[in-house]
Amino acid sequence: MSTNLTEIKTQTVDAVENRIKELQNTGDIDLPEDYSVGNALKSAWLKLQEIKDKKKNPVLESCSRISIQNALFDTVVQGLSPAKDQVYFIAYGSTLTAMRSYFGNMALAKRVDDDIEDIWATIIYQGDEVEVEIKRGKRFVVSHKSKWGNQNDDKVAGVYATAAYSEDSGKPDKQVLMTLSECKKAWSQGNFNPNSDYQGPHDKFTAEMAKKTAINRLTKPIIKSSSDSYLFKKSLDRSDDLKTDNEVQQEIKENANGETITIDVEEEEPKQVESPKEEPKKESAEEIYDNFDKNSDEPF
Repeated sequence: MSTNLTEIKTQTVDAVENRIKELQNTGDIDLPEDYSVGNALKSAWLKLQEIKDKKKNPVLESCSRISIQNALFDTVVQGLSPAKDQVYFIAYGSTLTAMRSYFGNMALAKRVDDDIEDIWATIIYQGDEVEVEIKRGKRFVVSHKSKWGNQNDDKVAGVYATAAYSEDSGKPDKQVLMTLSECKKAWSQGNFNPNSDYQGPHDKFTAEMAKKTAINRLTKPIIKSSSDSYLFKKSLDRSDDLKTDNEVQQEIKENANGETITIDVEEEEPKQVESPKEEPKKESAEEIYDNFDKNSDEPF
């Protein structure tokens, strides 16, 4: 790698660790007591040195320092451990992002809702006897009987993921039920092509991939609805927004037919807005992001 690793580490890992310490001292960030920021960043740094983008270039060279800082920052804010494969780093062009794995989604769901005792997924095979009830407009498996001979990756019919709450909490268990067809539709949003002859992991390990899909669908609403922390929410949304934007741009690129379409839009008259009186105010958590100078070397 032509770029000096020590310099990159100083501008990314060390800068992020210093910023996290500042936020902890001011009470703007709350991390689990057993979570080690230093260990998480060290394991992330080791992984980043091996990751390459689609063009086979090291992400530490091809991705911007700001995006690397933000990816590391998002990893820590969410209390994720790269060493436990709870997060993986993906380059979208020159932008690096931290994407939670299903391990990360389970860990984070338990963190934001400590009444959850366990999370798991169960495969429904062809020939299984399944009884489903509709509770509050949602499907819920109340009975599932399966024979050993049914368990075959070629016979996967569906999957359901369950978040079990402690009895003391008084909260009902949560569940997501998906058919194999629904899983394939979810996979088609990524690189999986159900019509391709290529045998990828979704084909070779259908049951395991279906479990991951159901767990991700179950845990994401739990995660997103359980915290009002601005820093936490910003970290949750960043990778999802970037992924969605990238998928949209990719779809536009793939479906483009070369024809130029002109759309006439009626412009509205600009509205006169009275400028509010400026009052001195203390820097808020939002300003940690919103007032960030992207031309500087300071993260977040």
